[in-house]
Parts: sequence; C-alpha cells; structure tokens
Amino acid sequence: MCTGRVDLTFILRAFLDGADGVFIGGCKLGECHYVTEGNYDALSNVYLTKKLLKHVGINPDRLRIEWISASEGNRFAEVVDDFVKQLYEFGPVGESEGIPSDRLKLNFEAINNLIPYIKLVERERMRVPVKSEEAYTKFYNSEELARLFKELIADKLLMSQIMLLLKEKPLSTGELARVLSLNSSEISKYVNDSSKQGLIKYDAALKCYSLI
Repeated sequence: MCTGRVDLTFILRAFLDGADGVFIGGCKLGECHYVTEGNYDALSNVYLTKKLLKHVGINPDRLRIEWISASEGNRFAEVVDDFVKQLYEFGPVGESEGIPSDRLKLNFEAINNLIPYIKLVERERMRVPVKSEEAYTKFYNSEELARLFKELIADKLLMSQIMLLLKEKPLSTGELARVLSLNSSEISKYVNDSSKQGLIKYDAALKCYSLI
C-alpha cells in the first residue's frame, strides 16, 4: 500500500487503540511508483500529526516515518528495532507524559473528530509547493506554520475537547478549566462563542453549560 494512503485517521486510531507509537515505512522520496508521489502526502501527514501530538502533550517522537526501499531488508529490521527500543525508553503513552488515561482519550478523540476539518485546512492552506524533503521540513518548522496552526487548528481543537466533555455531562466554566488545565477566562471566551453559534446552552439554575 502506498504511504499516501496512510490517512490521519489511521494514525489516531492506532493511538486510540492503545499503541505507544506508530511507525510508517515507505518508498524513498523521488522513487514513488505512482505519479501522485504519495510519500510526500505521508510526510505532510506525519509532520502535521506530530504538531498535534505535541500540542496535547504527547511526545511527537512516538510517530516515526522512514524511507526504505524493498531491497533494504536489513535496514528495515534495524530501524524497527531502534524504534521499539525507543518506545520502551519512553514508556506507556500518556503515563510517561503525566497525562491521566481519561484526559489522554479525550485528547485523541478531540483530534480524531477534527480530522475532516484538519485535512481541508492542510489541503487549502498548508500545501508545500516544492516536492523535496528539505522544503517540507523547512515549512513545517517555520513561524508561518506555527501561526497557521494556532490560527486555524488550535482553537478548533480546544472546542472539540469542550464539546466532548459536555457530551458526557453539563459542566461549569470552572470545571471545564480544571479538566483542560486552563483558566476560567480562557474557557469563557470559547463557551460564549459556542453559545452564540447555538452549539451549547447555559443553565442558569445549575450554573453549567450543556450541549443543545
């Protein structure tokens, strides 16, 4: 299967199912068997997913991509052995980062629910015009990408987390702030915006927000 077929959903599903790391191996850049050069799409997905993992407190090195030709069986074995060793050193995902299991699940589900939107943003605003590993690495480590990520994805991800929490039960601003490790004023901005959009409502009697 071409690495270009490795969707963001596949990576998140592996983490949601309890994987401590995800390894992707593909044809060397410039040697794709298809005119679409799908390994560049895979590279973009990996860089973007690493940004998402880091944003929610997960070690981005738990996701790894390597370019290995079909004739490099020995190198493939060495790379996989090295990655497995690295994961043992990291320890269990979430636990090693100091993230409780319920919060870890919330983070991954929030990202997963946002994937259709993230893919649209990546396609329209984060495309790298030059197909070279250097160009992709430079862009995904640039201030421009950091700005686009904060502007287009970070806020939407927080709202995804809030919506998942309210799906379980009504919560006050203070309760949401404690779960998400933010201050109440930050949460107020998001719940007020969502109330105006008709996504959530405020129960004055319970002093809580809930989904509509």
